[in-house]
Amino acid sequence: MKIRLLLVAVTLLVSVSCARAIEDVAPVHVDVDSPEVAAFVDEMVSEHEFERDALRRVLSQAEIKPSIIKKISTPAERTLTWAEYRKIFMTKERIKAGVTFWRENREMLERISTESGVSIEMIVGIIGVETYFGRITGNDRVLDALATLTFAYPKRAKFFRNELVQFLILTREEDLDPTTPIGSYAGAMGRPQFMPSSFRAYAVDATGDGKRDIWNNWADVAGSVANYFLEHGWRAVEEVTAQATLSGQWQGPAPGPKNTLKANDTVESLSNKGVVFATSLCPDSKGELLTYEGSNGTEHWVGFHNFFVITKYNRSTMYALAAHQLGQEIASRVDTDDG
Repeated sequence: MKIRLLLVAVTLLVSVSCARAIEDVAPVHVDVDSPEVAAFVDEMVSEHEFERDALRRVLSQAEIKPSIIKKISTPAERTLTWAEYRKIFMTKERIKAGVTFWRENREMLERISTESGVSIEMIVGIIGVETYFGRITGNDRVLDALATLTFAYPKRAKFFRNELVQFLILTREEDLDPTTPIGSYAGAMGRPQFMPSSFRAYAVDATGDGKRDIWNNWADVAGSVANYFLEHGWRAVEEVTAQATLSGQWQGPAPGPKNTLKANDTVESLSNKGVVFATSLCPDSKGELLTYEGSNGTEHWVGFHNFFVITKYNRSTMYALAAHQLGQEIASRVDTDDG
């Protein structure tokens, strides 16, 4: 019995020691002397006039995190059905939070919507899906995320290398400490989850205080989202999508879910193929049949021009439909409450 208890005690001790060892593993930081990083520093110095020693100090503080690589390798859009994906966002709690957000910021939202032509429900839907109205903005330092994906994730290193360049430039432009901003595992920042390149291109100062604060200023957040949509071709007061069915005129196999990011048909051509849907758009307006695995079986939708503008924000048709539906549901609740 004593031997058995001793073995159990030793096993527990070893287990605890292993757990502590895993927790206490020193973080792996970027090796600024490696050829790849040295070349990056050379580029930043020669092309963007960064000070070499200061940049090396910043990059040496960036941590290479395996958890980031794991997360980006399995995004929800690739592993979930539409029914599963929709449940994440279309919850009573998130809808209620959206109604509260709309009512508390009504004057600001109406002003930005009027100025941009982007509907309030679309602005609210994006913020709701992206960060649950500021509640979920990420847990990784942007510097860590972008350095990890630049120097330790060859599959998409080119894309994230550019984002790292943009991030370092914007922190200089906005007078931010590069080691401070927190964001998603992919380096998306603030309440609207802008990538650094999007921040530099589309973020706006909606309050006139000289800052583009997408972390704390709701007007800047909403204004930046609206500006992003406007710059990508959003058309004011134009439909986004319509639910559809397939008539007996449809020929060939029933379409399956796929992540189509461009409208290849028109309202007229879809109707001629046997797709039944309602719209006030002109016959030659662009449209695309979309298919989803819903909670009650197969769903068919037709996405119009504005739908594919949403996919510029996130290259996923499930994302676009979720953001659109969340905004619509919140808008209906706001209208009901106001009534």
